Amino acid sequence: MPYLATYSPDAPERAALDALPGPVLLEFGAGWCPHCQAAQPAIEQLLQQAPQWQHIKVEDGAGRRLGRTFRVKLWPTLILQHGGVELGRVVRPTSMAELLPLLALLPAAG
Repeated sequence: MPYLATYSPDAPERAALDALPGPVLLEFGAGWCPHCQAAQPAIEQLLQQAPQWQHIKVEDGAGRRLGRTFRVKLWPTLILQHGGVELGRVVRPTSMAELLPLLALLPAAG
């Protein structure tokens, strides 16, 4: 699934995310966040190398419960999960090098 450029204000239910088949890259952040903006080129590059991964980009913030269920504290937080199981996470990446370990957790074609 291609890279999503904007954060969705409508968060899916946690149970729906956990039920998704295949690899899912969850991204929590906010469009106005400078850390989130700076991370976008690396995230886009990561997803180009893992085209089978589903990318779900969720707007996080006060009063938004989904991020709390994943214990998100800083933005952006990227969580790779498969079958509802968290395989790895990266918080506030600044380069593709910081995201490479996610590729090693699950093959792109997985």
